[in-house]
Formats: sequence, structure tokens, C-alpha cells
Amino acid sequence: MAQSHGRSKRTKTGAKRKKKRDKIKAELGREPVLTTVGETDKKHIRTRGGNPKTSLRKAKEANVLDPGTGKIQKTEIVSVLENTANRHYVRRNIITKGAVIETKLGKARVTSRPTQDGLVNAILVKD
Repeated sequence: MAQSHGRSKRTKTGAKRKKKRDKIKAELGREPVLTTVGETDKKHIRTRGGNPKTSLRKAKEANVLDPGTGKIQKTEIVSVLENTANRHYVRRNIITKGAVIETKLGKARVTSRPTQDGLVNAILVKD
């Protein structure tokens, strides 16, 4: 079923609002795509105005910045070590912005939004 991101049917005090119009397409939402560790899988979505959005379903590699040298390297993601969005995401290897991932280069904190940007960018974290 479609999600509506329109106004609530009730006011903050609990009174019912009068219906002025039906739901419109601009107020529709989507189920969240939870990016996991695995063979890279992307989904292309048409957004408002016909613009494309690339949603990352599974990620195998990440672009990791080394703050010491200032160089960016593409490296393989091993697993998710911690995730501030939800503690259960670590067990399920779900990557969100702010998650700490284990890579071949070491621990890295994710700076991009994989479900919005279509890729994983991260910065190396000192132990």
C-alpha cells in the first residue's frame, strides 16, 4: 500500500480536519531501501519532475578517504561494525549514514546516504 506524506487528518489538539481534496501523487512516499553488504545491486527510481534517483540495495565496495594522505581508494566492504541508526542493523549488515564499516583498509565511517546517492563514501577512523 502507498504511503502518504500529506497532512494529518487531525489537528494537534485532536480535532478532525475537513477534507478539502484527495491525496495527490506529490505526497506519496516509498518504503525505505535498507542497503546491505553483498554483490552490488542498484535500483533506478523516477522522481518528481522525471529526475532519476539511484538507490543502492547491496554494496560490495566503498570509496574510502584517508584523512592523513588525502587520497581516496575504492576498497571492499567486509562487514558493519556499529550503526547509530539502529543497533539491530549491525547483525543484519545494513549500511546507513554514520555507520562504521570494516574494510580492507580498516575501520571507516560512512558519510554518504547509500539509498539516496547510490554509492558508499566513507572516511577512515583511527582506532
